[in-house]
Amino acid sequence: MSPFVGGDYYGAIISGIAAAAAAGGDRIMAVQTLDPGSHSADRAGVPDFRYAVARRHLAGLVVLPGAVPPGYARRARQAGMPVIYVGEDATGHDCSSVLVDNRSGVREAVAHLVEHGHRRIAFAGNLAHFDLRERYEGYLEGLRAAGLTPQTSLLYETDDNHESGGAAVADALIRARMPATAIVLGTDRNAIGLAGRLAAAGYAVPGDMAVAGFDDIADATFARPGISTVRQPLDDVGAAVYELMLELQRDADPAPVLRHVPTTFVARASCGCGDGSLPVSEEATRALFGQVQYLQETLNIQHQLGIELLGAHDRDPRTLAWLGSTPAIGGSLGLWTEPDPDRDDPPLDVVGEYGGTGAGRLAGSTPASEFPPPWLFELADAEPGNAVFVVPVRGGARDWGFLAAVGRIQATTPPGREMMNQSGALLAAALEHRAMVAALREKEESLRNAALHDHLTGLPNRVLLEDRLNQAHLRATRQPDRRFAVLLLDLDGFKAVNDSYGHAAGDELLVEVAVRLTRLLRRSDTVARLGGDEFVVLLDGVAGPHGHQPVCDGITASIAEPFAVAGHKVHVGVSIGVALSRGDGTPPDHLLREADAAMYEAKSLTRRR
Repeated sequence: MSPFVGGDYYGAIISGIAAAAAAGGDRIMAVQTLDPGSHSADRAGVPDFRYAVARRHLAGLVVLPGAVPPGYARRARQAGMPVIYVGEDATGHDCSSVLVDNRSGVREAVAHLVEHGHRRIAFAGNLAHFDLRERYEGYLEGLRAAGLTPQTSLLYETDDNHESGGAAVADALIRARMPATAIVLGTDRNAIGLAGRLAAAGYAVPGDMAVAGFDDIADATFARPGISTVRQPLDDVGAAVYELMLELQRDADPAPVLRHVPTTFVARASCGCGDGSLPVSEEATRALFGQVQYLQETLNIQHQLGIELLGAHDRDPRTLAWLGSTPAIGGSLGLWTEPDPDRDDPPLDVVGEYGGTGAGRLAGSTPASEFPPPWLFELADAEPGNAVFVVPVRGGARDWGFLAAVGRIQATTPPGREMMNQSGALLAAALEHRAMVAALREKEESLRNAALHDHLTGLPNRVLLEDRLNQAHLRATRQPDRRFAVLLLDLDGFKAVNDSYGHAAGDELLVEVAVRLTRLLRRSDTVARLGGDEFVVLLDGVAGPHGHQPVCDGITASIAEPFAVAGHKVHVGVSIGVALSRGDGTPPDHLLREADAAMYEAKSLTRRR
């Protein structure tokens, strides 16, 4: 479990664990817990991740810094699963931990700065993180070992572990008129940000301020000047995690174990060592060229992903065909059947897959604990260096589910810039766009339907009836021997029902009349409500001058049957006026008036009887 499943910190640790597991004949799966598209783990905080995704596939759980709240790992531990925290001492929560020995490397850094003659040495870092607090403690130990008294005024807390945090510290030092001659920062990115801001303000590194960072990322090597740093061997961290996991699995009820991996100080130009030149060799140059190619490929992938998921709205993103533009060799998409944030194992509908061979793999509904499907692991095993990644698909409006993919670990990009994080964010945006368009179309259809249909009975209204009449008239004009009939119906006794039982009962009666009329007619015919208790039937295609009569007889008989309305049995009748097209071009509205006149004549005869 990791805030991100790639990057030069999280990805490097995951890569180390994966290499050790592969050598031991095992496999890993990396699950991202931050929302896709998150800018940084520091600013996002610990995500409220609670889903037991993939739980039934797992033999052990590794939690990277800031991945999940304590309750998540505690539930897994209570279920009998070994749990190892990386970079945080969780032994108090009955979980084992593998820690980088942050103190030893920082002590070396402080001792080295003291050897250069520095006595006022500051520290800056984001102390909200456990490992940064350990680095600060190593700084304090280093000062005391050199006989120096720590000064609280020389502690600068940053808001993040990135360049922006270091730049803010540089501004604070400048405002305080440079109270220190050297500084140790909690991360290399902090150090790079600080050195850049100081240089922009006219200060020299290391002349005015000696600088040391932590992490030994590639950017620190090629910065100007090169950043002195503390190297934490993340490959060794991964190997230590895997070896400890094997030990915990062999013990039926293991006690929490705490392991440390040593760190070492690396001196470069930012502390005053060397001439600042870069060691140049053919091997290093080829490696740099490989990084440039990798960067270009990454940019191409991100560009293509944007086009595939945000630009091609005619293709369904759920099919995962767009994964073909990425290095992924397989994938599966599970969308929540019914999102329920209060459950840790709700069902997912597996709606899309990509890669591999075989048919019929879509598993339908499956618990989150059984996602992703097993065939993805088999696909990952087929090629060394591949792993299964799972990221949330969540946007600003909705939590959609999870995307799983098989590919290589990206361990050289900044955290959060890897393909999986980008894919989850863009896929969520594409699904939200698709849902929005569908909702708009549904609303449009609803409005159109409301404009053309009677709100009470759902029958076509006068507007739609006129269109159907015009269509029938055009067909009859093109085919002189074709005839259609217009039947205008008025209920007899409807007012008595309204007066006796109320308007709600009258509405119920009208709905039942509409149902009976619809059942009597062919699909090519139309029954419409004009308003009140008046209905119109359009018979498109009648044989001879009396072809309409069987329909009239059926309507009369059907309406004569009693209706159950408002708990009462009521009887009504119907008066029908008929007008037939004559092949002489008589307009439809004229036929409608003829039918209306015939209906009133029929109603008058009924009254006289």
